[in-house]
Amino acid sequence: MIELKNHSQGQWRPVSGRPAVLADPVLGTGLAHAGAADIDMAACYAWARERGGPALRALRYPQRAELLDRIARTLQRHRDKYFEISLQNSGTVKNDSAVDVDGALYTLGHYARLGAGLPDAHHLPDGAPEALSRDGAFASQHVLVPSRGVALLINAFNFPAWGLWEKAAPALLSGVPIVVKPATSTAWLTHEMVADVIEADILPPGALSIVCGRPEGLLDALEPLDTVSFTGSADTAAALRGHPRIARDGARLNAETDSVNSAILGPDAGEAAIGLLVRETVREMTVKSGQKCTAIRRILVPQAHYDAIGARIAEKLGRIAVGDPRDPGVRMGSLVSRTQRDAVEAGIRQLAQSCDVLFDGARRSAVQAPPDSACVAPVLFGTRDPDGHPDVHRTEVFGPVATLIPYRDAAHALDLARRGMGSLVASVYAEDPGFLAEAAARLAESHGRVHLVSPEVAESHTGHGNAMPQSSHGGPGRAGGGEELGGARALRLYHRLSAIQGWTGALARMAPA
Repeated sequence: MIELKNHSQGQWRPVSGRPAVLADPVLGTGLAHAGAADIDMAACYAWARERGGPALRALRYPQRAELLDRIARTLQRHRDKYFEISLQNSGTVKNDSAVDVDGALYTLGHYARLGAGLPDAHHLPDGAPEALSRDGAFASQHVLVPSRGVALLINAFNFPAWGLWEKAAPALLSGVPIVVKPATSTAWLTHEMVADVIEADILPPGALSIVCGRPEGLLDALEPLDTVSFTGSADTAAALRGHPRIARDGARLNAETDSVNSAILGPDAGEAAIGLLVRETVREMTVKSGQKCTAIRRILVPQAHYDAIGARIAEKLGRIAVGDPRDPGVRMGSLVSRTQRDAVEAGIRQLAQSCDVLFDGARRSAVQAPPDSACVAPVLFGTRDPDGHPDVHRTEVFGPVATLIPYRDAAHALDLARRGMGSLVASVYAEDPGFLAEAAARLAESHGRVHLVSPEVAESHTGHGNAMPQSSHGGPGRAGGGEELGGARALRLYHRLSAIQGWTGALARMAPA
């Protein structure tokens, strides 16, 4: 098996402690092992702060953007290798691997281009100066300066490539060194990408470190001006928030967690909008086997359309071949591990207690994989009483599972969507631009992103579940309250805002050239 060594203090260090085994989720064979019990995290962070940070901050934004461009070109050369690792370790078919790998490359390229257009400077102005005196001589200028701490990036198992670089690109562009902690079960791909970048000698020493497995003192060694960017469960996020380094000392935490996202069909929708909703729902249920924090979990439709839309979604799900991604006829691969399979099956049993089963892929479709694999066929639930079954609004089954929900009128639909108590995304399908605009205004308060789909954008919209680097990714409430991406907005997490007050002549000297 492959040894996923840890890179700390500028050196590759061996697996230590009791190693965790990464397995093929379909075949069950061991692929790699990881462990970081002997890694000195205080020394790891200190090296990053003292060596990587100053070297990155010595560069200006366009120079750091050039580093991102070189990283993207380096990773592009190894793209085929990453697809093969994804197949083996995540159980994904090629199209689903592309969502992760190509999504990472696109995001890196976006931030390289964005950074090339930033000021040739070491800090960024935030707005224009504002006078603080009657004569205008004394003023306040807000500036964003790179944090002198380290950024700890804790990533989820479902996006080992994109999840790394959507965090790393803004951090490195900001001039902040990063320590990457990938989810152990799929750490192989993250590790391979980091190793390729280190081998290419693109970044200054200390700018990029990685620890796989469970190191001791991961949070204990943080300092008050460090940053933690986390993607994962709400329970883990709550534990992070309660840690003394964050709760007491003030280390910054950005969290993206659970989300019961909605797709909403407009009350007067015609065939065009219905077709778009059905197509997108099936795609979101099956891409990466539904293992996306942005996937559609609730489908809200007018009561009159409930039966017909349920039948249409079920019919399309019945055509999806599920199984081993090595089989060319398979369109949906496995979950990432048998542990995740057990969790999804438990969630299915929970929802079955309060919902009707409109489509059960386990009975309708033969899974083309060994019986003990991590493959789970799609399941479509339905409930005619969404007001009386709160589980459908708070239970996220992190797999190919969604629930069809009827609503009485537009106000009822938007109220049901909000019962997710904070979601990453809601998508709305309608022909009426007035309803689309009203829904967006109402949903924005409780959703990090509102995705409007009408016939005019049928072939050009980017998809309910795709987190594009140009748009913010995150959401309030149970979605974690964090914010990532969003173009240049992502850089704010890795900068510190300060109000500089003084003579306007001195302030003018701070303005980027």
